[in-house]
Amino acid sequence: SSLPVISVDRSVTGEDVTSHIASDNVAGGAQAADELAKAVGEKGKVIILQGTPGAASTRDRGDGFKKEIKKYSGIEVVAEQTANFDRAEALDVTTNLMQSNPDVVGIYAENDEMALGAIQSLGSKAGADVKIFGFDGTEDGLKAVSNGTMVGTIAQQPKELGKKAVEAAVKAIKGESVEKTESIEVKTVTKENVADFQ
Repeated sequence: SSLPVISVDRSVTGEDVTSHIASDNVAGGAQAADELAKAVGEKGKVIILQGTPGAASTRDRGDGFKKEIKKYSGIEVVAEQTANFDRAEALDVTTNLMQSNPDVVGIYAENDEMALGAIQSLGSKAGADVKIFGFDGTEDGLKAVSNGTMVGTIAQQPKELGKKAVEAAVKAIKGESVEKTESIEVKTVTKENVADFQ
């Protein structure tokens, strides 16, 4: 009999795993869209800073956001470009995109690192003229949310991911059936509740 294999957070390509436990990135993207829409008064131009091309998290976080943002007829996505989940690259990409779209009012970054790069690029405009939304709930991301340069971020629940992975492994070892994929809820973090995550 083959060993049960449980993948957590990142999917394994080309291998059949017993169970895959991951954050619900699609739902997270949709949650980000709703919050960013609210922050910009449901109108105006927004840009998307994409993660690493081809990565599942990039695809899911992008798909969830784009599908949800379509519900707001006053909002237009004018540009989307990869900054490879990287802070320095996001600074450059944001600077270039803002030059060609100076009237952008919102930025969705598919991780906090890129959101922080966008904040650096925008300077005093960050949080004032341009609302920025991240994803991951990193320490630096949460700081930016509490100081108002970032509208919010989507926090993953690593403890919950770990707990579900262990539960799935135990079931699999006992020969019980396990879910092929299990999605773990992600949390929307804004200034109102950021203290609970820090």
